[in-house]
Amino acid sequence: MDIIGNGLEMAKKIAKKDHASLSTPADFTEPEILYDKLIEIIRNYHPSADLSMIEKAYKIAYNAHKDQYRKSGEPYIIHPLCVAIILAELELDKETIVAGILHDVVEDTICTVEELSVEFSDEIALLVDGVTKLTNLNYQADKVELQAENLRKMFLAMAKDIRVILIKLADRLHNMRTLQYMKPEKQREKARETMDIYAPIAQRLGISKIKIELDDLSLKYLEPEVYTDLLEKIETKKSDREAFINGIVEEVTFHIKNANIDADIDGRVKHLFSIYRKMLNQNKTLEQIYDLFAVRIIVETVKDCYAALGIIHEMYKPIPGRFKDYIAMPKPNMYQSLHTTLIGPNGQPFEIQIRTYEMHRIAEYGIAAHWKYKEGSDGKNTKDNEEAKLTWLRQILEWQREMSDNKEFLSLLKSDLDLFSESVYCFTPSGDVKNLPTGSTPVDFAYSIHSAVGNKMVGARVNGKLVNINYQIQNGDRIEILTSQNSKGPSRDWLSQVKSTQAKNKINQWFKAQLKEDNIIRGKEMLQAYCKTKSIVLSDLLKPEFMNPCMQKYGFRDWDSVYAALGHGGLKEGQVINKLQECYMKKHRKEITDERVMETVQEVKENKPASIRKSKGGIVVEGIHDVAVRFSKCCSPVPGDEIIGFVTRGRGVSIHRTDCINIIQLPEEDRVRLIEAEWSTSSVKTSSELYTAEIKIYAKNRTGVLVDVSKAFTEDKIDVTSMTVRTSKQGTATISVAFDIQGVEQLGVICGKLRNVDGVIDIERTSG
Repeated sequence: MDIIGNGLEMAKKIAKKDHASLSTPADFTEPEILYDKLIEIIRNYHPSADLSMIEKAYKIAYNAHKDQYRKSGEPYIIHPLCVAIILAELELDKETIVAGILHDVVEDTICTVEELSVEFSDEIALLVDGVTKLTNLNYQADKVELQAENLRKMFLAMAKDIRVILIKLADRLHNMRTLQYMKPEKQREKARETMDIYAPIAQRLGISKIKIELDDLSLKYLEPEVYTDLLEKIETKKSDREAFINGIVEEVTFHIKNANIDADIDGRVKHLFSIYRKMLNQNKTLEQIYDLFAVRIIVETVKDCYAALGIIHEMYKPIPGRFKDYIAMPKPNMYQSLHTTLIGPNGQPFEIQIRTYEMHRIAEYGIAAHWKYKEGSDGKNTKDNEEAKLTWLRQILEWQREMSDNKEFLSLLKSDLDLFSESVYCFTPSGDVKNLPTGSTPVDFAYSIHSAVGNKMVGARVNGKLVNINYQIQNGDRIEILTSQNSKGPSRDWLSQVKSTQAKNKINQWFKAQLKEDNIIRGKEMLQAYCKTKSIVLSDLLKPEFMNPCMQKYGFRDWDSVYAALGHGGLKEGQVINKLQECYMKKHRKEITDERVMETVQEVKENKPASIRKSKGGIVVEGIHDVAVRFSKCCSPVPGDEIIGFVTRGRGVSIHRTDCINIIQLPEEDRVRLIEAEWSTSSVKTSSELYTAEIKIYAKNRTGVLVDVSKAFTEDKIDVTSMTVRTSKQGTATISVAFDIQGVEQLGVICGKLRNVDGVIDIERTSG
């Protein structure tokens, strides 16, 4: 039997403690007090729990963090204890709470995952390891590819064990509560991460307790003036609002009790971020927002929900179009409730939410409700209905498998995490309910059934009548999709008509698949034509031993994909040929046997011009020691770039980037002079030497753009050696900049900042 689960008395207990917010660090001071509070919370919902494992975790974490302090000056152990308390207030299993206490020991101390596995269990070690890996992700990554990869890893971690993200949410919540100790720029960065990633995930998982607080705290640091103003205005009329709500609650309670319905009834002002969002969406002031108040009625059965609704509608006039039945049609995050907006005393609108105790438990705890302590199996938890509740996560994992384009994945994900959009509920001919974004069309509906249905769609009937495919679906519509095997597939116009991320993804996938064959043919022809103009024998290069490294470098699984990339412009012919020839020469040439080359090398060794950097100073040249090298100005390589050497006549070895246009277009007779070269380990990791990099910035020609670009370099203390600007009649500017840096990592950082400058369209490195 589930001692928390569906027990009515326990569910009532949860409902009654609802408005006591999750404990904050201000409530406690010393670690011992926090630990006692943690044990007290666990005892309240699991009196028979064996807490020896939790005590052991506390002692290990206490010793591991004993010499560490937070920005606030508090002992570091305060943080993992507060995280564990948040998890305990969600009434999670002891394995999750233990992992919460230990979640930073691998990241911040000498403790290892293997040691945790021995001391506790593989389960706990894997939870801690999962949280550690999420901690190492960089959500503020400047590059789209890195940001998308971070999010991919997060969702894969969630798929392995959803408790990993529950611990991470608790960790983020406590960090947000103590954000006042961080620098302002760090506060904004963390608040933006929270608003964009963590709060939406909390809502997707149905954990409203955490989601609401994350939203409000994010608003506090992203829009401090707005936050303070809202807080003051709401506080100013607090007594009036409390009187209004109390009057409603008293009147509703009287009528509900008279109908012999057992219920808990309370009222509240909606949380700050919810109010702020309404103000933005409706373009209104606080005074113009009418539904600031919500009354909640919690009853025992679904039948009581609808009975209470009938009583409420007799008492107050409902506002047309403002009734929503989330009991019959639950939200994707498992939320169920009846919502109705009514006209109260003095014409003041307010909202009432009606739900059962079990619905309330799910509304507050979401997916966390499925990780409660269970009796039996030595107190271990089970995943009863977890799989059925995570269709959203499975959809994202499916996107990850299907989509190689990181920009497209990010776009779809952000759209899917747009949790504030309304939904429309409609039916299949067999009566199954489909939940789609408001504004969805029959095309969205078709792809929600199966991609094959959408791809073969030729029309639709709504409530028995033929409609255009851009018809906007209404609540309660019964939809039938008409298909034909002779259909030529989706139209590109559909992409501008559909609303659901699923439909957009499936349509794009279809076009990619259809066009791939054309791109393969085009790419093959382009490569052959390129080789013909360069007098290159392509058949000598198209062998597995040369093709495989090329595919690996550019991230393709088969050669047809390389052709397809050439066909649609994702790759240049020279890039492919250069890599193939590099592999070919590595196998076929002897160690610099060409007499002319060896003579040149010897000549360089004897002359050794003082102005030229030596190979031992950062470049390792294959087969040649102590040779003079110089860095080509055409592509300006820096540590971290893939490089290749070219043995010049009398001037040593010239170092180029492998994607340098001059190397790609090198005549066949000169390719014998190419030589393997690489950065020494020290030059990539520890060198303080500066190297010149050159980039082109394409921007809108606005007043101040040059100042803003220069400011980005100044803030990062990067010396600019030259800067030129060319403007066009089309209102754009090309800014060429040369500057000194230590390597590609620093280059990536400054380019990321430059991309955030208002008006910057694109940035590219000079490559010959």
